[in-house]
Amino acid sequence: MRPSRRTKARTVLVAAGGLALAATVVAGAPAQGMGRHGAGRGLALTGVPANAKVAGLTVANALSPELAGWVAAQGSNRLENPVADIPFFGYRGDGPLLPAPGDLPAAGHLVEASKTEPDKNTYLVLHGQRGADPHYDYGTHFVFQGHEAGATGFITRVNLDADTAHRVTLLATATTDGKPLPNFDGSTWDPWARRLLFTAELGAGGGVWQSTLDGSRTEDISGALGRGGYEGIQNDSAGNLWVVEDSGGATVPGTNAKLPNSFVYRYVPGDRGDLTQGKLQVLQVFSRRTGAPIAFQAIDAAHPQGNAFSDDTKDLHTYGLSFGTKWVTIHDTATDPASAGFDANALAKAAGATPFKRPENGQFRPGSGFREFYFDETGDTNATSTANDGYGGWGAVLKLSQADPKADTGTLSLVYNGDKEHTGLDNVTFLDNDHVAFVEDAGDSLHTQRGLLDSAYLFDLRADYAHGAQPVRFLAEGRDPSATLDSALSGRTGFQNDGDNEITGIHASNGDPSPQGVLGAQRPTPFGGGWRLFWTQQHGDNVLWEITRR
Repeated sequence: MRPSRRTKARTVLVAAGGLALAATVVAGAPAQGMGRHGAGRGLALTGVPANAKVAGLTVANALSPELAGWVAAQGSNRLENPVADIPFFGYRGDGPLLPAPGDLPAAGHLVEASKTEPDKNTYLVLHGQRGADPHYDYGTHFVFQGHEAGATGFITRVNLDADTAHRVTLLATATTDGKPLPNFDGSTWDPWARRLLFTAELGAGGGVWQSTLDGSRTEDISGALGRGGYEGIQNDSAGNLWVVEDSGGATVPGTNAKLPNSFVYRYVPGDRGDLTQGKLQVLQVFSRRTGAPIAFQAIDAAHPQGNAFSDDTKDLHTYGLSFGTKWVTIHDTATDPASAGFDANALAKAAGATPFKRPENGQFRPGSGFREFYFDETGDTNATSTANDGYGGWGAVLKLSQADPKADTGTLSLVYNGDKEHTGLDNVTFLDNDHVAFVEDAGDSLHTQRGLLDSAYLFDLRADYAHGAQPVRFLAEGRDPSATLDSALSGRTGFQNDGDNEITGIHASNGDPSPQGVLGAQRPTPFGGGWRLFWTQQHGDNVLWEITRR
């Protein structure tokens, strides 16, 4: 955004770890906790304004002017090895890609194909990968995705070096024993087990699935990791898996505020090469007031608001406070062999673990030795929630600090409290040691309430967010024509697709598939040294974007 003379704006640069941020600020206003140094070196990102939501209006995405976006794949890419129900990257085979002129949805009548919604991205540099064409060279650069919508889920591989005919490969639609895959959300690569991991945020039907790189062996391992509304999944340097749950809680009557109902888990495998045996732990946070664990409280006669408005919930969303933490084991295959899966959320509540307001994703800070884990809370995604001010309704960014990733105790603190402009935080990725990107998934209702579509923000972890600093908006998502049409059809009987576009799958990686490539192990160098940045404009045209330096 070019500063206007009328506002007498200036640009403030921050350079650190090869990355410089630029925020447009009004002359005389605080520089958002960011000093100026290293000007002329690194990448300068200028903040952009959010895109407004206007009925019937299509609007383009806006990136910081120092960045460019390139389409890596889109929903209408025909799979190189389609099946009848899954012919395209982002559309199922149950209807046309767009409604016929004048056609309207009705019960039992679909006017357009169901969108399959490719979600979180996992980028890997690999050699010797094959596809449906045994004579084709698929290259070495790939993005793996699980798909989130429809009757079943599936796994695809975007072949970044390939031509259009070989651009997207369908890897798996069912487990090795023939069971349909669920709708997937999160994903990662486990270098010790040599498996892609996919999570399903489906409550009692959710869990974790693992797959070989070619999809030939795909298995449900929820018997060891449990069933829950799992979304974010991430390795640490010890080979443990950190899983972040997104399970919405009950709404407190008369408030539009929801109970904290989601947990943060750590899975410790008995053998890093075999994820089917191990113990699942859950995070417990201790009250500063009583010293007791901050536990889930249901709505009942004695607690008509549960713990949505408790002092502890308010403390967790207060700057400057620090809380002791402990990992509590809730399941161990050594004493309770893996089976069809257990209810991790229920066991977490029974163990007195601490619930959060839908913490969707988390990552380790590079350069921290896996001692700092940052995760977000999406919050209530409702502008009328009475929990918005002070009780986490707008969501938050939290930091868990430990002496090392295997430690059983640590501390939790607030990094950032959301507000109406910065809320619904979802996917996360680090661009260097000090700057982390969180993206919004605020949803159609909140888009309408605030009149704004989603944005992606870059947070400087050295900034003082307790005293007015704000993150830099480097991506203002627009709304593509398909999503604009879907938004107009949303709510009509028989219409099955979501409306506005959603930002998901923000992912920076150099694609290293070895244990040294676990996210957080290496210092990212944005747009250099093999590091690449991807995001998915979900819903609508279902576009996978790559962001590059302009």
